[in-house]
Amino acid sequence: MELIREDVIRRLVVALDTSDAEGILALARRLVGQVGMFKIGLEAFTAAGPGLVDRVQEVGLPVFLDLKLHDIPNTVERAAANCARLGVALFNVHAAGGPDMVRAAAAGADAGTPAGKSRPRLLAVTVLTSLDEAVLERLGMPGTAQQRVVEWAAMSREAGADGVVCSPKELAALRQHLGPQFVLLAPGIRPAGSAAGDQKRIATPVSALADGADFIVVGRPITGAPDPAAAAAAIVDEVVGPAASGGSAR
Repeated sequence: MELIREDVIRRLVVALDTSDAEGILALARRLVGQVGMFKIGLEAFTAAGPGLVDRVQEVGLPVFLDLKLHDIPNTVERAAANCARLGVALFNVHAAGGPDMVRAAAAGADAGTPAGKSRPRLLAVTVLTSLDEAVLERLGMPGTAQQRVVEWAAMSREAGADGVVCSPKELAALRQHLGPQFVLLAPGIRPAGSAAGDQKRIATPVSALADGADFIVVGRPITGAPDPAAAAAAIVDEVVGPAASGGSAR
């Protein structure tokens, strides 16, 4: 897969996972031009609320609202409508909620999108990157993580999801089974030589993009770096080379 530098930047999503709203905004401003999207998750959202989403979007990049909705279909439908009203580019639900819940989320996104605006793309979370087969077995879910991811992804697509959140370990299988149009977003991305942290199914940016990721999510390797903008640029360099205006994701 051939990717130029701008392609890699567009696909790079930074997880703004702290409770400090002003720190989040300062970090977002430093990263404009180095990344393509910001992720706002549960920690930041519960600390600062919907207003933080508006403020981050005003910085100039789209937002992935990572709340992983999981409830009865009626509740999720109304929450999904609220996500859409915020104007985010992506939001997500748990595939484990079942097809009726995913279908309700899609309906909510349609209903909540303001006139003249693009509907946010709905992603279904398959198996969290912090889980592995041993944990899944303890949860009463035998079999491989990849089998469950592929099954839940296919179910979610049939129910109206535009894509899934999956570990980079399942990217190639999902791309093969679900085709080029289905959106694949992979957290658990660690630059070469980085610590895994609390993630168990991880990969480098190079391998994730080569295996078919539309978006890769990076958190602490960028946000915890002394110079976050330089850390983001280094990740892009890792994929295309430091002096490349075009190149291969290998």
